[in-house]
Amino acid sequence: MSIRMTNSEVGSVSVVELDGRLVLGDESNSVREKLTSLVAAGKNKIVLNMANIKYIDSSGLGALVAAHVSAKTHGASVRLCNLGQKFHDVMQVTRLLTVFDVYDSQAAAISSF
Repeated sequence: MSIRMTNSEVGSVSVVELDGRLVLGDESNSVREKLTSLVAAGKNKIVLNMANIKYIDSSGLGALVAAHVSAKTHGASVRLCNLGQKFHDVMQVTRLLTVFDVYDSQAAAISSF
């Protein structure tokens, strides 16, 4: 099952809605490439809506961390929103909640910029 990404603009914020499984292979690579292309296009405010992520593995987490570091290096900021309970628990156990800015809703993530 591949991951689907829907990109939209809300004011000056790029919102990417992810749907599917964020796992080793094409899925994590495509997310990394998508975020790299947004930063290369000059987008410096990015929100990842994770509401429809069914499953994430360590490679998926690695892709998010790599995208976060790359964005930060280029003066951009990536925020996460709508983490499911399991995803939130994984982020808490791995202490990635201290790395990412995480919000309960897309509106809250957008207004945080």
